Amino acid sequence: MSFTWFISVDDHLIEPARLWQERLPARVRDRGPRIVRDGDSEFWVYEDRQIVTTGLNAVAGKKREEFSPEPITYDEMRPGCYDPAARVADMNQGNVLASMLFPSFPRYCGQVFHEAKDKELALLGVRAWNDFILEEFAEAYPGRFIPMMIIPLWDPAAAAAEIERTAARGAKSIAFSENPTKLGLPSVHTDHWDPVLRACDETGLVVSMHVGSSSNLIRTSEDMPTLAFMAYSAAANQAGTLLDWLFSGNFEKFGNLKIALSEGSIGWIPYFLERAEQVVDKQRFWASRFDIDMNASHERGEQKGASSFDLDTDIRRLFKDHVYGTFIEDQAGIRLLDIIGEDNVMLECDYPHSDSTWPDTIQLANKWLGHLPDEVQHKITVGNASRIYDFAPADPATIATA
Repeated sequence: MSFTWFISVDDHLIEPARLWQERLPARVRDRGPRIVRDGDSEFWVYEDRQIVTTGLNAVAGKKREEFSPEPITYDEMRPGCYDPAARVADMNQGNVLASMLFPSFPRYCGQVFHEAKDKELALLGVRAWNDFILEEFAEAYPGRFIPMMIIPLWDPAAAAAEIERTAARGAKSIAFSENPTKLGLPSVHTDHWDPVLRACDETGLVVSMHVGSSSNLIRTSEDMPTLAFMAYSAAANQAGTLLDWLFSGNFEKFGNLKIALSEGSIGWIPYFLERAEQVVDKQRFWASRFDIDMNASHERGEQKGASSFDLDTDIRRLFKDHVYGTFIEDQAGIRLLDIIGEDNVMLECDYPHSDSTWPDTIQLANKWLGHLPDEVQHKITVGNASRIYDFAPADPATIATA
């Protein structure tokens, strides 16, 4: 084997039942998220909602034939799904040097708190999740977890304050939506998010956008078969996210800003970079004067006002300097690495979800990456994540002998 450890930049936490009941102020715990048992069923209760944990989110240790989307209880999960010490043990078993955790109950970028009626309580819930990650993962196990935070999406000023608060404690990233308009929020083409992006620009926190964080995975039709939908939606969603950001002007405005397209794979990236360059080359002159609906019926008066598009946009440079792709299994993407850039991709294992390669990631990834020079393999498996997230991973030697 060419490498024996790797950093996974996309894993998931099934929040322990105790999290908000221990960490919310005592005066609001009875209104905070809590687990309720009803016979053999188990679910979160928060405000007027009952939210289950789907079995596909906690398949670690199970055979593929046992995977199911049906609700699951803690007794049916591997403890590494929710317990910090058990997670570290599973990481050791799967040679995961360090891990970055996305939330489950709040959804990928904290949508549940954004949807809540009581925003004061929701903000306390956001802070409780962040403190749990910082204290019981990152601080308890130095060098093993890249602390990613959630933010109060409904209030950019409060979000910026939370970014600054947690950055001072060692946070390295925030979870953000791949398309906030689907959450009823302004797009990244407005200045609405400037406080958030400025805070990330100044603190160095990476904006990590997990596929599905818009709560709206793309389908061709309502009756698109599940397997076809799963094969299609990740790249379709993330391609839109990539192009939104490349043409948003945010990278020009915030020169240190970095975004990660989490669990989006990478094989599709070369085509969309090339296509973006083609439209800039061929369409930029009229597009700088008009912004039209390409699906319109060409009725009179349909043209909208002038676009603010920069005619000198360098698509490749923006991507190289600001955008990072992540992948679980993507042999096509590895073949196109010279186009994507060896400095712009990172490996993940997606523990404990149904797409995960844990605990066999090392064996599988060596088959895909083994032909590459050692320094390139190191970048993809450890080096890029360490650099992009400004993170110092643990020394593997101390883990192997522990």
